Amino acid sequence: MIPVGSLTNAAAIILGSLVGCMLHSRFPERIRTIVFQGLGLCTLLIGMQMAFKVQDILVVIFSILFGGISGEILRLDTLFERLGNRFKTALKSDNPKFTEGLITASLIFCIGAMSIVGSLEEGVSGDPTVLYTKSILDGFASVALASTFGSGVLFSFIPVLLYQGALTLFAGAFQGYFPPELIAQLSATGGLLIVGIGITLLEIKEIRLSNLLPSLIFVVVLTPLAAGLKALVG
Repeated sequence: MIPVGSLTNAAAIILGSLVGCMLHSRFPERIRTIVFQGLGLCTLLIGMQMAFKVQDILVVIFSILFGGISGEILRLDTLFERLGNRFKTALKSDNPKFTEGLITASLIFCIGAMSIVGSLEEGVSGDPTVLYTKSILDGFASVALASTFGSGVLFSFIPVLLYQGALTLFAGAFQGYFPPELIAQLSATGGLLIVGIGITLLEIKEIRLSNLLPSLIFVVVLTPLAAGLKALVG
């Protein structure tokens, strides 16, 4: 299986970074704002389409609640930030902006619900729509980042391709273990997280989406448990 969505995502980052390097600091703020507002609305639409695939709303609700609590207890957002800082310290470069741009872009593009959900969605169902949308978002984001940090942003396509591609291949290899109901519930939970991305992009409310990522684990655990309980009661 070829991870088409991840390859497209990597290509978008490369193209956006090249444009950003050419523009440097001349990228208009008002253009960036309206672009991200439009993409935020589109992200909301995709997230809602996925969320409406829900088959057992209680499972999704408890997955989000338990996942959020677990993420807050583990402080995943802080953990990701520390890992990024350690990686940044470990890298040695004569150009501080190059390293900063590489690390900043890699964290933005790799750490997020859309990256995980999109990769799993393509691997399980063969639908790369979420990753295509992420590619558009990352492409425009890389223009803005590269205009500030320079060519370091361009090389962030490497961790994106390795990370998302591995998730897609993993999900594709084990898709036989994902029954249709589980796929629907996983898509619905991931869709809610993608709605959160849209809300954040529109600057309505900043949601700590990193701390909600364990919801995807809980929905995988709770869905078969709920199905077994229904069968037992019925």
